[in-house]
Amino acid sequence: MPELPEVETVRRTLSALVIGKQIAAVDVGWSNMIKEPDDVEIFKTMLVGQTIRRIERRGKFLLFKLDGLVLVSHLRMEGRYGLFSKGEERTKHTHVVFTFEDHTELRYADVRKFGTMHLFHEGREESVMPLAQLGVEPFSEAFTAVLMQEAFQKTSRAIKTALLDQKTVVGLGNIYVDEALYRARIHPERQASLLDQDEFERLHHSIVSTLGEAVELGGSSIKSYVNGQGEMGMFQQRLDVYGRKGEPCKSCGKPITRTVVGGRGTHFCANCQH
Repeated sequence: MPELPEVETVRRTLSALVIGKQIAAVDVGWSNMIKEPDDVEIFKTMLVGQTIRRIERRGKFLLFKLDGLVLVSHLRMEGRYGLFSKGEERTKHTHVVFTFEDHTELRYADVRKFGTMHLFHEGREESVMPLAQLGVEPFSEAFTAVLMQEAFQKTSRAIKTALLDQKTVVGLGNIYVDEALYRARIHPERQASLLDQDEFERLHHSIVSTLGEAVELGGSSIKSYVNGQGEMGMFQQRLDVYGRKGEPCKSCGKPITRTVVGGRGTHFCANCQH
């Protein structure tokens, strides 16, 4: 958390709040979050005077496009952005603050301090980590059932583990992999290379439809996620398996099972998924 739908929702809400704002000052309270450049003072100096022109998303990353610079931000587990007036009190978990010329502040808060920020000259961000090895976007024409089948044909990994690897298709995390596999009626422990063409077709459709519905509903607020305006997502009300251990399957009525696949808690219906 957050996964693609949550990050896309944050992107949309933040775009409505901060596009066109010029950065007057930057305050960094937890320097470990700043990964590039490795000197926090250089990071701050580079950003002063820059204007946020647009905000894009790449997988689970936010890309703040500035005047020749790109700020790549990963929210990790519990990172969140919010726009505040300059005089409003900051919480103890606020670690990076971008103060604008209009005296508003874009604040990044993160209880666990796992979030990261990389600042690049525009054009370099896609060729180096953390974006360099990312796969295709699930809403793009490049994402197909054939692409998945070819990418997974030599792997011995379980299909859930393969889908969580961002090198083939980006944006999928624990929640939406469980939900997509349920819709596709595929057991999460199946070896990815042994799925047939029809199963990959079903999986492709379920990934796109699951993520699309989640984006429309603002993502899933399972723990602490809120969008850029402090609003919760609503897709959790439609979850079929994730977090529903022991509850009846919506299709067959059998209890939902929870196991661990690749170190991740995994929910599925043993009766419906094969």
